[in-house]
Amino acid sequence: MKKLLLALAALPLLSSAAVSQETRSIRQRAPELRDEALYRDTVAWNITEGLTTEVGARLAGTEAEERARTWAVRTLTGLGFSNVRVETFDMPVWVRGEERAEIVSPFPQNLVVTALGNSGATPARGITAEVVAFETVEDLERAPDENVRGRIVFVSHAMRATQDGSGYGYFGRARRDGPSIASRKGAAAIVIRSIGTDYHRNPHTGVQTWAEGVRPIPAGALSIPDAEQLQRIFVHAGDSRIRMRLVLTPRNVGTRQSGNVIAEVPGRDPSAGIVLVGCHLDSWDLGTGAVDDAAGCGIVTAAAHYIRRAGQPLRTIRIVWFGAEEVGLLGGYDYFRRHRGDNHAVVAESDFGADRVWQFKSRLNPAARPVVDAIARLLFPLGIVRGSVTEASGSDIFPLVSSGVPTFELSQDGTRYFDLHHTPDDTLDKIDPAQLRQNVAAWTAMLAVAAEAPGNFGPVAPVQQ
Repeated sequence: MKKLLLALAALPLLSSAAVSQETRSIRQRAPELRDEALYRDTVAWNITEGLTTEVGARLAGTEAEERARTWAVRTLTGLGFSNVRVETFDMPVWVRGEERAEIVSPFPQNLVVTALGNSGATPARGITAEVVAFETVEDLERAPDENVRGRIVFVSHAMRATQDGSGYGYFGRARRDGPSIASRKGAAAIVIRSIGTDYHRNPHTGVQTWAEGVRPIPAGALSIPDAEQLQRIFVHAGDSRIRMRLVLTPRNVGTRQSGNVIAEVPGRDPSAGIVLVGCHLDSWDLGTGAVDDAAGCGIVTAAAHYIRRAGQPLRTIRIVWFGAEEVGLLGGYDYFRRHRGDNHAVVAESDFGADRVWQFKSRLNPAARPVVDAIARLLFPLGIVRGSVTEASGSDIFPLVSSGVPTFELSQDGTRYFDLHHTPDDTLDKIDPAQLRQNVAAWTAMLAVAAEAPGNFGPVAPVQQ
């Protein structure tokens, strides 16, 4: 009886402790939410695995991307998010066809090639022409037109791996601008060394957009081993001319529909603004888009899920799975057109794979620095260091960032990202579950503070274009 009375006497204390646990704010519970994600999260993996398995590759504007939107709506609704909807937009759609390359002379052999996005097409039987080589895009620009006209241009611009992926902007110019430059000079076609850092015979695709008034020509990327093989062929050929046969038969299939999938965790105070967390739903068509960017959708959605379960945040959290990112940020620009007048308190995006977050960057009003400090303290135990407080961005959120919307950036380790980027190797087996959970933990900690911190994070100056 004495034990029973003691137990009954303890009940109010236990009840009080339970109430205290439930009434603590989301921000106060941030360390617990972070650690739960770090050690026990399955949401991000389930999204990444489900999307890449049940849909697979999701080329923008195709039937596969449409199925991905349906899958996303079902998944986000099932997780309990509110206001789940799709905002569609029209876009021109390009699809690839046959892809072959071979050296005809002086050393006949096959090369592995893929078409770059928006590539022009060869005739069905291909073209055969002399190859002219340039080490850089700048060398191509300086070349006399008569040295290029009627030939297949080869650019061997070689990118190296870095933790922050900083070489992509410079070396990517071979893909982005090289085809238009070659076309202006009268080239029959162009092939470039893939913009990547691996040594597999997997070519890297990616978008390039023809400059105004430029005639589309066949434009492809060689795998890195094949590009280096072609460089050696030039050395061994001496004064002999190198001739290549190239078959690329992509086509434009007209106007189709893409769209952004949006879901929300409604906030307690609409006037406090929106915390937007984004990823992109589409992928290139060579792999299944696990690293780029199903994992990003898993990461931001899982983090928002932990905040939703913990209670109602001060600010609304808006999840956006952007459509048609790979072909030119079309979803990002459509979202900006529709929602630029919304009160975005801060925006962030996960679109750099799923390896460990190593750095936290921000771009807020200096008066909001205590918010940065609070997030940084939560991130230190995850091995994440502080980065710039004046520079942060993301792909689909770029239009918002450029207009001056405050921004957070959780930088993932990109050392191996460009081994996989836009290749057939972008598949689920490349995702490390432990590193994926560390991403979710970092995003959960960031969201717990960003969604609850009082005051404003802006204004900040628009980014100079």
